[in-house]
Amino acid sequence: MNIQLIGTKNCNETRKAERYFKERSIPFHFRDLTEKGLAKGELENITRVIPIEELIDREGKQFKKRNMQFMVFNIEEELLNDPLLLKTPVVRNGKEVTVGYQPDAWKMWINK
Repeated sequence: MNIQLIGTKNCNETRKAERYFKERSIPFHFRDLTEKGLAKGELENITRVIPIEELIDREGKQFKKRNMQFMVFNIEEELLNDPLLLKTPVVRNGKEVTVGYQPDAWKMWINK
């Protein structure tokens, strides 16, 4: 398994995901969105599995802070320019991807 955990250190869901993998001694690579956002190719790989509409966090602080609920925008462009709009955690295992805290999906990855 090659787990990549994408999120922010102050996100509760991301911390729960981190704890999930640590408790099972599963190594993972953590990527903090406050330090480095997603590359265009990465976002394209993720959207092959998850529809782009599900990736933007319409309930998040950053979305509300920018008053985006009142705007028309290109989701892909906004996610690339402002990675804090991404719903977290995004967990990748090769071509498999989950968004949010999804221990049932991760358990299936482990049991393969």
